[in-house]
Amino acid sequence: MTFPALAAIVLLSLSACAGMSTQDRNTAIGAGVGAVGGAVLTGGSAVGTVGGAAVGGIIGHEVSDD
Repeated sequence: MTFPALAAIVLLSLSACAGMSTQDRNTAIGAGVGAVGGAVLTGGSAVGTVGGAAVGGIIGHEVSDD
């Protein structure tokens, strides 16, 4: 149940990226992908999900440094 809910939240939040800068968009996408990856790798653990989101957000932010 956690994975489908998380995936729906990520998809809905990505639809709000239209007015964002490239760096902001990459940060949001990185956090979403990291959260899903962290949840999958840790079997739905909240710590894994939050940790994955943090790491993904940082990586996404640094990919396109303005």
